[in-house]
Amino acid sequence: MSTPIDPTLAIQKEHLMPITPRPDICFTKGKGHYLYDQSGKAYLDLMQGWAVNTLGHSPDVIQKALLDQSAQLINPGPAFFNKPMINLAATLCAHSVFDQVFFANSGAEANEGAIKLARKWGQKNKSGAFKIITFAQSFHGRTLATMSATGKDAFAPLFEPKVSGFTKVPFNQLAATEQAIDKQTVAIMLELIQGEAGVISADSEFVLGLAALCKQHNLLLIIDEVQTGIARTGSLFAYQQFDIQPDIMTLGKGLGGGVPISALLATKQVSCFDYGDQGGTFNGNPLMCSVANAVLSSVLEPQFMPHIEKIGIYFQQQLKALSAKFGLGEVRGKGLLLALETQSYSAPDLVEQAREQGLLINAPKEHTLRFMPALNITEAEVDRCIACLTQLLESSKNVHPLSLSH
Repeated sequence: MSTPIDPTLAIQKEHLMPITPRPDICFTKGKGHYLYDQSGKAYLDLMQGWAVNTLGHSPDVIQKALLDQSAQLINPGPAFFNKPMINLAATLCAHSVFDQVFFANSGAEANEGAIKLARKWGQKNKSGAFKIITFAQSFHGRTLATMSATGKDAFAPLFEPKVSGFTKVPFNQLAATEQAIDKQTVAIMLELIQGEAGVISADSEFVLGLAALCKQHNLLLIIDEVQTGIARTGSLFAYQQFDIQPDIMTLGKGLGGGVPISALLATKQVSCFDYGDQGGTFNGNPLMCSVANAVLSSVLEPQFMPHIEKIGIYFQQQLKALSAKFGLGEVRGKGLLLALETQSYSAPDLVEQAREQGLLINAPKEHTLRFMPALNITEAEVDRCIACLTQLLESSKNVHPLSLSH
């Protein structure tokens, strides 16, 4: 069993706004693939801050980057250049089709910047076109504009009136997308894998078709790689697995390996902000950029990407075997962004039971488990995850699955 938060913290936690239900656990340490609560209990973490901790908890390279940079320069302000910022932008452009980068602090902020940049480009190049086509069940962030762009059903009634100008169409349906284009459309924005929808991948024909539509109608193609970027799917960026050249891309989560940094990337032809259009107090902060440089250096090591491919295939194989054994559903995803359909079993219940056994996984949907481990995970950790889920399912195989539901 998990050790409850001590009485003092239990009182003090009431000062936090209740924006999400949190289990009564207080984590005090993280190392590699494990989190530790105040009693010292270890939890195998296959969420890693929702695909954030690229190299696991508190890796040595990030500790060193933070310590070294903090002794040199922490915050000169966004109105000045700093070396880590310049180096990080150069590295991202050298390994992508993009020419220029704006650094921000969260994926939502990067996506907000992408929306602004597309509208600015529409003002300058397409008679003021401003509409952006997004997709049902998409997730682009929690600012007012990015919630407006998001296709998540639960967001629909919140914080009205939202920002206008977003046309939502069904995912993976090219004809519906084409029908949604009008003279005021400036861009198409999509995730190549919809993580919050249950790890739903875009079909290759769909993505190629969208790229063709953008060329035909003079639209910008915006790829939201906040969750898929920085090798999560087995290539540095997920768009590189398709024969496309996006105009704009956003990064977040894994870029900082645990610290808050995101990026908006664009080709030189599209990068059209005027002075004062975009900014932010901590954008390009050298402390965060130093960490991101360290993360990228590790990910770009010759053996890192082949490891993701190998361990990703192994994880999928083990999940498929688990599914076959217990009559579960589809295994989806690429690299180390994976999902397992639980059929009639309640995924949130399995998440709670797994946590009690020291395993942290995620349920984005009522019958979907999601796995987002550190990218340097080993077969031993995968095996421990499968063993835990096997034990949980074995213990309930003589009980009707629906009885697991709340």
